[in-house]
Amino acid sequence: MLYRENGQFKTSYQADQQIFPITQDRVLILALVAAAFVLVPMLASEYFFRAILIPFLILSLAAIGLNILVGYCGQISLGTGGFMAVGAYAAYNLLVRIDGMPVVLAILLGGVFSMAIGVIFGIPSLRIKGLYLAVSTLAAQFFCDWAFLRIQWLTNNSSSGSVSVGEINVFGWVVNTPAEKYLFCLVFVVVFALLAKNLVRSHIGREWMAMRDMDVAASVIGIRPVYAKLTAFAVSSFIVGVAGALWAFVHLGSWEPAAFNLNRSFDLLFMVIIGGLGSIMGSFFGAAFIVVLPIALDILGVAVGFDTATAAHLTFMIFGALIVFFLIVEPHGLAKLWSIGKEKLRLWPFPH
Repeated sequence: MLYRENGQFKTSYQADQQIFPITQDRVLILALVAAAFVLVPMLASEYFFRAILIPFLILSLAAIGLNILVGYCGQISLGTGGFMAVGAYAAYNLLVRIDGMPVVLAILLGGVFSMAIGVIFGIPSLRIKGLYLAVSTLAAQFFCDWAFLRIQWLTNNSSSGSVSVGEINVFGWVVNTPAEKYLFCLVFVVVFALLAKNLVRSHIGREWMAMRDMDVAASVIGIRPVYAKLTAFAVSSFIVGVAGALWAFVHLGSWEPAAFNLNRSFDLLFMVIIGGLGSIMGSFFGAAFIVVLPIALDILGVAVGFDTATAAHLTFMIFGALIVFFLIVEPHGLAKLWSIGKEKLRLWPFPH
């Protein structure tokens, strides 16, 4: 009875087409955002920031970028880790080679470089699709791993490929405490999530979904496959590149190419599949599942009495089993379960 639309009349197209047309949804989202900005920095511990919140925010941003490509446009990608590496190393090079380069601008330009590489490796999508496209994007992952390990200029002549950044200065604000790093990432996530949500609801978003559902029919009705697919690769790679720069600058501080290896690409793909393909909210659900669940299982295993090695192995086993379980029970992801729960809440306590 708390989740009703009675009396909520839409008197304009703007009111009917807003992101959250139901008042309760708007209030809930605004309350969550306000709590994230105000309450969490005051209540969370340093461990909670470093181990859970900051990785969750950055990986959510990367999952949003990948979801645009895989979930909304239907183009499978296994090179997300490589695009994150491009954003990280590009931002690093801009910061160390250009005096006075603002950190925020370097991070955004890192996304631009990642976008360029993503478009280059997205060109094969004009001719191939499915598993063949996945192999093509996998080549991007291997190429980026090789380039950042072997081309020393990209790592400022570091023989090992390991680089590091100093303090993050944003217009005189030195971001050094975990709470400040969390707020720095939160601003990026909120802005990009809002932009992505509006983008997928626009005409270009409808073109992406038409290409996903049936590319031949989409081209027949006038949608240009070249434009739709390459813009999906461009937007996705840009957001992923920004997430890679944040992962390197904020979460790691110092990193090497192994930080963006193939496992990172698979993790992000699992986030999108588990959270829900074609859902911005699902990207957050998937990131929470991947980040929080292994830590909770480790803590639970140790609390039960298992040694550290056994608890780690049990974590992998239970984690894999839960992934399979969720995919069997609800192949459309956790976002679909959330949607079903809201629909049932709208009818409660009546059966129909």
